[in-house]
Amino acid sequence: MAHLALSAARHWARLPLAVRIAVVYLLARVVTTGFLIAAAGLSTVFSRFGDDAGLIDFILGWDAQWYWQVAVHGYPTELPLTDAGEVAENAWAFMPVFAYAANALGFLLGSWGAGAFLLAFVAGYLACLALHRLLRDRIGAGAALWSVVFFASGPLAALFQVGYAEALFLLLLFLALDATARRHYAWLYLLIPLMGFTRPGVLAFALYLGLHGILRWRQRRGDPLAAREVVHIVALGALATATGFAWQAIAGIVTGDPGAYLATELAWRRHWIVGGVDGFVPFEGWVQASQFWFSLWGLPAWWGPVALILLVLAAAAALLLSPQVRALGADLRLWSASYLLYLLAVFFPQSSIFRLLVPLSPAWGAVAVPRSRLWRFGVLALCLLGQWVWIYHVYALGSTFWQVP
Repeated sequence: MAHLALSAARHWARLPLAVRIAVVYLLARVVTTGFLIAAAGLSTVFSRFGDDAGLIDFILGWDAQWYWQVAVHGYPTELPLTDAGEVAENAWAFMPVFAYAANALGFLLGSWGAGAFLLAFVAGYLACLALHRLLRDRIGAGAALWSVVFFASGPLAALFQVGYAEALFLLLLFLALDATARRHYAWLYLLIPLMGFTRPGVLAFALYLGLHGILRWRQRRGDPLAAREVVHIVALGALATATGFAWQAIAGIVTGDPGAYLATELAWRRHWIVGGVDGFVPFEGWVQASQFWFSLWGLPAWWGPVALILLVLAAAAALLLSPQVRALGADLRLWSASYLLYLLAVFFPQSSIFRLLVPLSPAWGAVAVPRSRLWRFGVLALCLLGQWVWIYHVYALGSTFWQVP
């Protein structure tokens, strides 16, 4: 038996990396498909998807409907209003790249849903390859492969099989982080606009580029910083910043309302805040949400901001002090810090917070660093458990405000 196991391990190690990652990814997708089929069987008349739900309903469910709306009908030139005269939820909250790319594939395959599924599915596999490349020189090829296992099987892995833009964004993000770390700055002139018009988050990359530039400047004696690299970093930071605000400008021009995009985003937040929302104030969303959730749980509302401060301190400590996180290198820690600060500034944490955290996926490398088999298989088991819990709540149930993916 030991001889057979050793032979299988040697055969596995001789397979091309792309094949090994494909096997990992396809096995993970089989498990996810099983979970989705089980969720469809458990769906009832009280679910958003009804008692006859199927895989196609899940692929086209939730935000996929908005991307389909964008692909088929485009963006409204007049903002829809609620009965109270406030801007209602509309397509301007969703970026165009995924919607139109899925539409192009769907034209060949016969439906937008088929195109969206194939795009997310393939982008997920390519993101696995990109993640391994991003991590292997930092934590070793074996730990990088385990990072891919966790990434492909994680709690939000169903996003690789539904009509959401996350898989495509993650692919672009991993490529951009890798290009930055390897100083292949020219690639970022293509990747940054693609990221910026796939889903929100490119402003976090602008901050990351600024911090990357500062780090390189501080280390210039041991790691020479050429003048052309300084020009690239400054230009790319400006490009990422401009791209981050471009969608707001486009929405304002098309609708004639300069505040169209922010008003659209706040339309979702109004469902959570008693008395509505007057406007966008950076960092306010987390304070409001912390008070909302603690009150909902029957706890004093002032505990919320205290818990928020402790959460921020814990994240900072992990980024600065954890040896597993430090093993990822300064660049990936700077990205994590930049993205967390971006979320803290712009997001109102609710049930979608788990999906909003997936751009932190390079942190799976820190989880994979410990070499204990018990640890790694334990993490994998928790990933699959978390995946089922998420799928069960947002697809099988999907009937209340905290079950929105």
